[in-house]
Formats: sequence, structure tokens, C-alpha cells
Amino acid sequence: MTRAELEHAVRTACDVARISELIIIGSQSILGAFPSASARLRQSMEIDLVLTDATTADIVEGVLGEDSPFHRLHGFYAQGLTADDPTLPTGWRERLVLVRNANTRDCSGWCLEPHDLAASKLAAFRDKDREFVRGMLLERLIHGSELGARLETLPVDAPLRARLRTWLAGTLRELA
Repeated sequence: MTRAELEHAVRTACDVARISELIIIGSQSILGAFPSASARLRQSMEIDLVLTDATTADIVEGVLGEDSPFHRLHGFYAQGLTADDPTLPTGWRERLVLVRNANTRDCSGWCLEPHDLAASKLAAFRDKDREFVRGMLLERLIHGSELGARLETLPVDAPLRARLRTWLAGTLRELA
């Protein structure tokens, strides 16, 4: 996905849902802070959109979702979520990165700040998410110390938090 495609998705989702703003989580939110992010970080054809309620999320996903005419035409799709879905560090809303321009038709797409994105990805702890965060660290888009601080504020249990600390410390040693 490219930044222009992300902007297209914001515009279209806002039009379909008759709203003026939404939140973008998941890997493609990297395009808010880094519009020219590397291809490694833009591999996903899915954009995760947090909407105001389940009905709005269902409407957006029905029109822009996987295997929809929108997906077949544009090669990417949107997944509609609600604010209850993501696991994010404390204070993430205050750090959102705004994407709003003529291509979004002045609709606001609020992207996760990169350290919040990385912390959320690690909370899921899937192989693909760890590789994504490793790529962010390798490309120096995020800093290990700041990511570590964000991990401490995730709403996760103690065993997972310890696992995340261990993974981050090992990855930082490996990349040094």
C-alpha cells in the first residue's frame, strides 16, 4: 500500500460512513509519520480502520472489505474495527499523526505514532508483527528506549510484558 492508497481509503471510508474522521491502526498507519516508508513495511494490502461504532465499522467493511468490488478494483481493502479492538499504550490518542489533505477530501485519518504502532504489534506477538517491528528498528524509524517505555504502558499481563521486554532486549542486541 502507498500513502496515496491510504489517503484514498480514508476518503472513501469517510464518504461511505458519512463521517469526517477515523483512526488507522495496524501496519499501514506507518504511512502517517513516514509517507515513503520502505516496501518491507508496506506489504500489507489491508488497512485497519477504527470507527465510532460497530454499525459504522460493518458498513465500511461491507463496502471496502476483503473480496469487495473495491478490493478487486484497487488491490487493497479495509477492515472496520471499533475502539475496543486494539491493544495500545497509555496515551496513544494524544500522539496520533494526522493525514488530511486534498486527496482525503479534507477527511481526517489519524494514524498511530510509530512507537505506539510497534508496541501494539508486539502485544499481538505474531511472527509477522515481530518482523515488522524489527524492520522499523532496523530502518531507525523507532528507538528501542522509547519502544521499551511504551511497552511498559500496554494493558497486558505480567508474563506477556516480560516476554516483550526479553524480545526487545534480544532484538536490540542483535541489531547493534
